Amino acid sequence: MSFESLAVQRWALPNGIELHGVRAGKGVPLIFIHGAMGDWRSWEAQWSAFTAHFDCISYSRRFSFPNQNHQPSPHHSALDEAQDLEHLLNLLNIDKAILVGSSYGGFTALALAVQMPQRIQALVAVEPPMMKYAYFTSEGRDIADAFRTGTIEPANAAFRAGDDVLAAQIMTGGINGATSTVSSGAAMDKRLQNLQAMKMIALSSDEFPLIPPEQLAALPMPVLLMSGLNTQPVHKAIFDNVVVAMPNAKAVRVAGAGHGVSREQAAFFNTTVLAFLAESSTL
Repeated sequence: MSFESLAVQRWALPNGIELHGVRAGKGVPLIFIHGAMGDWRSWEAQWSAFTAHFDCISYSRRFSFPNQNHQPSPHHSALDEAQDLEHLLNLLNIDKAILVGSSYGGFTALALAVQMPQRIQALVAVEPPMMKYAYFTSEGRDIADAFRTGTIEPANAAFRAGDDVLAAQIMTGGINGATSTVSSGAAMDKRLQNLQAMKMIALSSDEFPLIPPEQLAALPMPVLLMSGLNTQPVHKAIFDNVVVAMPNAKAVRVAGAGHGVSREQAAFFNTTVLAFLAESSTL
């Protein structure tokens, strides 16, 4: 059975949101949380390796395929996504889980962790786009300003003009690089199925809310932070400052990978994360 032919479950949350995803394996619950233009299918390269050890759930966040949520908010952010994840844990009777998040999924994982640290057994975050952290240094500020004027503002203008496809192409190129494998072909087709998710973040009044450094530093659970050595400058600027803010976290920079570490270097990602979880006594 192929990964995409797995039986997809629907979960109705008490806040009126529906989520879809898949679940398999046995052991400690482990939740995969995808990035801005991904969905539950984003973790295909991890599924076999992790379901051999954990009770794995990969779900589509609020506005991602195939969810049909129509509760637009001008203030949508990772804080709302964290609330959805808390509701999902409650619905599935999961007291404590491991969170593995990529990009905005990593941001969501950290947002829930600072709100409810007692619910998180361990956490892995790949390049969480906590944009305000780039501004903690003068060099990072210049890089973030360039990203905003070169990517965020043109993409947002395209969204407002109704050209969602152009907006997605601009955002994908800016986040992953113009030559990334997700910028064209079948990978881009999947991303276009998640236009609403990107649009809700892009047009939010505060798409990158600040999680204060002291809250990140105080997280009691084991944390692994990962970044690609070939990532875009804005992600590097953010990541470097997040690492400084979390002195107790383990940081790994991955050769041969850009923003999509779990996809671009899947075997290394799987081995590294499983070893980290074994060291953290979650295996």
